[in-house]
Amino acid sequence: MSSSSLSASSVSSHPLAVYGWDEGWEAEFAPYAAQGLLPGRVARVDRGLCDVITPVGTVRADTEFVVPRDPMKVVCTGDWVAVDPEGSDPLYVRTLLPRRTAFVRSTSSKRSEGQVLATNIDYVVICVSLAVELDLGRIERFLALAMSSSSGEALLHKSALAWESGAQPVVVLTKADLVPDPATLGYLVEDVEKTAPGVPVLAVSASSGEGLDVLEAVLSGGTTVLLGQSGAGKSTLANALLGEDVMEVQAARDVDGKGRHTTTTRNLLALPGGGVLIDTPGLRGVGLWDAETGVGQVFAEIEELAKQCRFQDCAHVAEPGCAVLAALDSGTLPERRLDSYRKLLRENQRIVAKTDARLRAEIRKDWKRKGAEGRAAMEAKRGRR
Repeated sequence: MSSSSLSASSVSSHPLAVYGWDEGWEAEFAPYAAQGLLPGRVARVDRGLCDVITPVGTVRADTEFVVPRDPMKVVCTGDWVAVDPEGSDPLYVRTLLPRRTAFVRSTSSKRSEGQVLATNIDYVVICVSLAVELDLGRIERFLALAMSSSSGEALLHKSALAWESGAQPVVVLTKADLVPDPATLGYLVEDVEKTAPGVPVLAVSASSGEGLDVLEAVLSGGTTVLLGQSGAGKSTLANALLGEDVMEVQAARDVDGKGRHTTTTRNLLALPGGGVLIDTPGLRGVGLWDAETGVGQVFAEIEELAKQCRFQDCAHVAEPGCAVLAALDSGTLPERRLDSYRKLLRENQRIVAKTDARLRAEIRKDWKRKGAEGRAAMEAKRGRR
């Protein structure tokens, strides 16, 4: 048997294999193994301490030695780490292994900081409840974030990667049993598919089991993070996927379908059919964080139209030869899609500008140029020139 076969065999039989341990992580951890440290995956973080799943079981470890000034590098659920060996008292997390992917949103902080919600993820499942009217704009916002999942060096440079390099988004329409008419359910799925081009859209009912087998098959090969508003049915779906009532569930309000934050921390759990699940608290706000790539992916048809515009810097407002406006006039591009595209691009530009001095200067220069052009046009119209 070759050395590579022996290595693959040892990795597959490793106690952490069910949590995503592979040859890549083994290679990254090799220097720390030589120091006698244990590998582990962070299952939960709470006030300077974290639960770490190791080959000898789950341990409680202090994060004192891995508390950076950069909030983007704090220990997070999903991280792979090196911890003190069994018997050490107290136990400390000594280092974080480089992240492959990270799901990041902006915080409500005026300093415009990023908040890492989960790391080393392969799938982002966006849960949307069918108990209330579909909010397609919110789905587009979640998708823009999911498609901009950063990884590796890109995370250090705060630049979003293409969808192919990050996590695969999946939209799950929960509580499908509340839409008993198959035709109506089909139309709802179709509406979301148009909003999420190229993204799998599944209608699922945790109570009846509809669609669960397909979802389980999709998620069995990696780490999945569940995202959505409170009341979207994330905890109920997590329990259905786990095969037991692990997550607390509370009823959503009938008036608006919203629920309380039954999940208050991010928890990592192994799925019985393979794969790992990270459940997250319901998100009231979904602020973009360097998501220009993701916005482009979500609105791919607008990006393609823009390539056909007469001017390269076309703003798609009133320019002659604008292919985007032509599509709008012909009805092939819904006005709602264009409005949502503009809104998310503006928001993302504001977020990036807060942390990029050169971009701020460029934006100010552009504003001054447009202001001058507007004043010149008004003067010409009044006959003063």
